[in-house]
Amino acid sequence: MPADKPDSDLSSLRIDKTKKFADAPKSRKWLILVWLAIAVVLVLAYVTLKKSVSPATSVKVGTVEQLTGSSAQAELVATGYVVAQRKAEVASKGTGRLEYLGFEEGDVVKKGQIIARLDNEDIKANLEQAQANLLQAEVDTLNKGRDYIRQKGLFERGAIPRSLLEDAEAGYRASLANHAASVAAARAAVVALENTYIRAPFSGTILTKNADIGDIVAPFASSASSKGSVVTLADMSSLEVEADVSESYIHKVSTGQHCEILLDAYPNEIYPGKVKKIVPTADRSRATVLTKVSFDKIDDKVLPEMSARVNFFTEDKSSAQEQPEAVLVVPKEAITTRDNNKVVFVIDGERVRMQTVTVGRELGDVTEIESGLSRGDQVVLTPPGKMVDGEKTEISN
Repeated sequence: MPADKPDSDLSSLRIDKTKKFADAPKSRKWLILVWLAIAVVLVLAYVTLKKSVSPATSVKVGTVEQLTGSSAQAELVATGYVVAQRKAEVASKGTGRLEYLGFEEGDVVKKGQIIARLDNEDIKANLEQAQANLLQAEVDTLNKGRDYIRQKGLFERGAIPRSLLEDAEAGYRASLANHAASVAAARAAVVALENTYIRAPFSGTILTKNADIGDIVAPFASSASSKGSVVTLADMSSLEVEADVSESYIHKVSTGQHCEILLDAYPNEIYPGKVKKIVPTADRSRATVLTKVSFDKIDDKVLPEMSARVNFFTEDKSSAQEQPEAVLVVPKEAITTRDNNKVVFVIDGERVRMQTVTVGRELGDVTEIESGLSRGDQVVLTPPGKMVDGEKTEISN
């Protein structure tokens, strides 16, 4: 550089740092803040949207109900079914085609009455042949007997040797044996014919008709096309209720204990009864003991296989001085456990609310609720183990 050039010319070559920030675009700090705000908004929107469109858990619900009267007064309630103690699948001892069926469902029959008949023309023919053989055997026995008597007289007079007498005796005894065999054959033919008639083993009512005219009936239904029984017969006077009592409460039940039977088909009808028998074994899978309850009074409305509820009383209900207070009950399957507390999940709009409850007596398929619920509350039945408070649900059909 020439020496005569002033130093000020060199300063023009320096970078002006202050001018850099002045001439540059706006600071990127604001851009970063904007992107952060957008990200937060997107996250919040995603969470909100996911919460609103997340699939709801399909549940079945029950209702908190109120029990009054004898149901509330009962010390124990159990559920069961009406059964007939005298019941039979009436079948034939023979095999053949069903030719006659004289009764239908609901008909009453007397003991020994013919319900149905199999095709028995071949059996009748066998019987006629057996009876003819019996007649022939009787004639043969008569002739052999007379010959034996004659030979015996001749032998006593010394007119014939002993060998002829022995032959006559042997022939006579053979005819007697043949006659006995013919009698047995005729009797077997009679029994075979009787087996084609299906008779009522006891007086009762026809419950179901299991075969129709033209069906093949066999004693053990060995083939898929054959029928094992013709009708199902029950003695309606032997109806009683078989109720399952929890083994935890079986100590409250005793033979002869006063009960009330309520049928689900006629909830306003009360049938008095008493404990007839406690079966001396427990059901391991259900932890129950079978209890048989007989009817003190019964009418035509009570039918086999009807579902029933039995109220057990520790003392005669008529001795109660005051009307029992109403109690709230909830289905057993609605109660579950969370953190060692008994809880139920109450339907609250589209979501559930976990509610701690205090439980009381077990009354059949429902449980008494002492606190925590109100009448009319809808609760989830058999709630899933992972169900939590506030979970979205929908009621299934």
